[in-house]
Formats: sequence, C-alpha cells, structure tokens
Amino acid sequence: MISGQLAGLRARLPEDVPVLHAELHDDVVTRSAADSRPWSPRPPGGGHSPYEPGPPSADAAVFSVVELATGELAGEALLWGIDTHNRCAHLGISLRPGLRGRGLGREVVGLLCRYGFTVRGLARLQVETLAGNTAMIGAATAAGFVREGVLRRSAWVYGRFEDEVVLGLLADEWADAL
Repeated sequence: MISGQLAGLRARLPEDVPVLHAELHDDVVTRSAADSRPWSPRPPGGGHSPYEPGPPSADAAVFSVVELATGELAGEALLWGIDTHNRCAHLGISLRPGLRGRGLGREVVGLLCRYGFTVRGLARLQVETLAGNTAMIGAATAAGFVREGVLRRSAWVYGRFEDEVVLGLLADEWADAL
C-alpha cells in the first residue's frame, strides 16, 4: 500500500467491486461526468463492471482508495495511458459520495504523483477534467499541477458539451515542491 496521512492506495479487491459499482457507476449523471466513454448499464459481477480487478497492465495502474482512519473503501484512483517511451501518464480519481469533502482527494492526487514519479519514473503527469470540477482542479493545483489550457466544448456530458481543463505537472517541479 502507498500511504499518506489520510488515505492509502492499494490493489483493487473483488469485494471492492459491488461498492464502487453501486456508488460510482450506477449514478449515471456522475459517471457521465467522470468518464469520457458513454455510460451503459452493466451488472456488477461476471467481469462486466468497470471496477473488476484485471490483470496487471503496462499502460494503467489501478488502485482502490482507502480512508486510513476507518479502513473504509473511499473510491478509486488510477494512472492511465502510461507511455513508457515518453514517460508520461494521465491521472484520475473518483471518490464515493459519502467520503468527499474530507481532504482525501488532495492527498490521493499527491500519492498518485509519488507513485508515478518515484516508482514508475515518469517525467510528466496530466489531468483532464471538466471545467466545473472545482474539487479536482483544487486537488491538482494543491499538488503542484499547472493549468495548461482549456479544451472548449470537448466533452459530451449527459446531453451537452462541456469545456475541459488540462493541467500538467513535471517530475522536477514535483520534486522541487517537496
């Protein structure tokens, strides 16, 4: 486990799936805002849930987030689109509704940075999030991410196009901030 003061990142377990599926996937509006792929109904078991543990992958590192004080499953976190040649990846998190607003998101972004830069040896991490996602933008900027631009009307979210913000962080910027 990669641990901070409030949260830890660990491997996804089979018992995480029904909780994550019910609270993060089955909420159509929230899932539509969190994923660039269209929502579709899926059962939580049988290998159909997007939260099912899969085999290790060279281009993604998927974690379950645990609140350390309670041991409770708090959500998911991942590095995706890991490009070992260019040494970069994208970062994403999604917390269960009842565990938001506790400072976990800020710490989880920092833990993903630690994993990406110190364990994987990446040189750049990037976040793309909806312009209205102030929680993610705040968590990323608190970790040192810099706003690099806006992709106007680039995301189809539950019936309309929305702007996305792109934020980036370089390994040497992250190391200097420690």
